Amino acid sequence: MSPLVVLILAVLATTYAGPIVRLAAAPALAIAFWRLTLVLPVTGGLAVMEGRWEKGEGRSGADQSVHLPSPISLTLMVLSGLLLAAHFWTWIASLRFTTVASSVVLVSLKPIFVWALAAVWLHEHPSRREAWGIGIAVVGATLIGIGDARLSLGALGGDALALAGALTAAGYYVIGRRVRATVGVWTYASIVYAVAAVTLLAVALARGIPLTGFAGRDWAVFGALAAGPMLVGHTGMNYALKHYRATTVNVAALGEPVGATIIAWLWLHESPPVLALIGGAVVIGGIGATLYNAERGTRNAEHQGGLRGS
Repeated sequence: MSPLVVLILAVLATTYAGPIVRLAAAPALAIAFWRLTLVLPVTGGLAVMEGRWEKGEGRSGADQSVHLPSPISLTLMVLSGLLLAAHFWTWIASLRFTTVASSVVLVSLKPIFVWALAAVWLHEHPSRREAWGIGIAVVGATLIGIGDARLSLGALGGDALALAGALTAAGYYVIGRRVRATVGVWTYASIVYAVAAVTLLAVALARGIPLTGFAGRDWAVFGALAAGPMLVGHTGMNYALKHYRATTVNVAALGEPVGATIIAWLWLHESPPVLALIGGAVVIGGIGATLYNAERGTRNAEHQGGLRGS
């Protein structure tokens, strides 16, 4: 399947994460823990198959040029898992204090942080046209946030948690871009998700936060988060990181607040103001411009590589 199609499907799968979390009464740590844990049997099984392909026992598919993780890659994956745990904890906690749109938009500012981290560590810079698309998308996300702003201490605390979620997610995605160059998506996802789950388990035990005994609706939320935003959403973006810059993947993820705002409007009756609707349209335009130029750059690079090899 085309990496672009996978990325689009991944973004669509994440859009209902924010609204559906609001339906759960469980603590933020429990929601984050089960979101990760319930997906591990699937990613783990696929990682085993991926390992067999790597050994030549039926190697096939689009993600063939991968190798078993090196010690450096394993270390980076552990760090990525720690950052993912912190991201989920802070972001889910933020939804208790601020609106879905404000929380998701602030977390979605991570392209700015990703851009800086990727430039310093990976020496990756978007093209000028991609940069314009990124700027447009971020402006649109800002308009959504301004239109949805709440002037209260509780909301400010939730916004601070969401911003922390953006910072930790940025590190998670930049590491993913680095490691996914040599590690298969299912192996990468399984290790990172497992580290994140164990980290959240340790924190929950240390703080005495229950991880069981929840109502049926909570377990339905856990399952829905694992199946859509986690398995399809995060794993799809991790797949795309091998083919696109971390900044490009994160700009695509700015479609999440647009979808989340619409869903929150329909489900939770959080009516967005006109400015937020305008911002959503701007976001979509910026994402389209960024992905178009990134895809064209990828095709040009492949074409030039083919000419050099002929």
